[in-house]
Amino acid sequence: METFKKTEGPVIRPDCRTRRGLELIADQWMMLVVVALGEDTKRFSWLHAHIAGISKKMLTQTLRGLERNGLVKRVVYPVIPPMVEYSLTPLGRTLIKPIWAMRDWAEEYIEEVEQARAVYDQQDRNSLQDEIIALVQQRAEIPPKTHS
Repeated sequence: METFKKTEGPVIRPDCRTRRGLELIADQWMMLVVVALGEDTKRFSWLHAHIAGISKKMLTQTLRGLERNGLVKRVVYPVIPPMVEYSLTPLGRTLIKPIWAMRDWAEEYIEEVEQARAVYDQQDRNSLQDEIIALVQQRAEIPPKTHS
């Protein structure tokens, strides 16, 4: 089993490197865009067509954020209409390995997670149903007040 380095101070501090790094990459769209770009240069329309569920607005915001963080390079060609291409920077390519590690984890464990979620949700529902039944039974046992 792999051990983690002991960090100085709490990991939850806002200025913690780990937290700042996780905030940078813990967005599903960011990860999917990085995967979609892989080693190849892509146009916006290709990315939009191949990342199921992403809106044009969200893709634009994600690409801008990745560009701002030095992870994606944007090249605009002076043609009409303008052609824009996106590619990962060398820094952006360093994310591929950790993202694939997350993919590998999901491939191995997501069904176990989903099963645990279903069990938890069912327990929650059963617990609520039990509480309601108990309240109804309790109210049924109390004789109605008579007015004198």
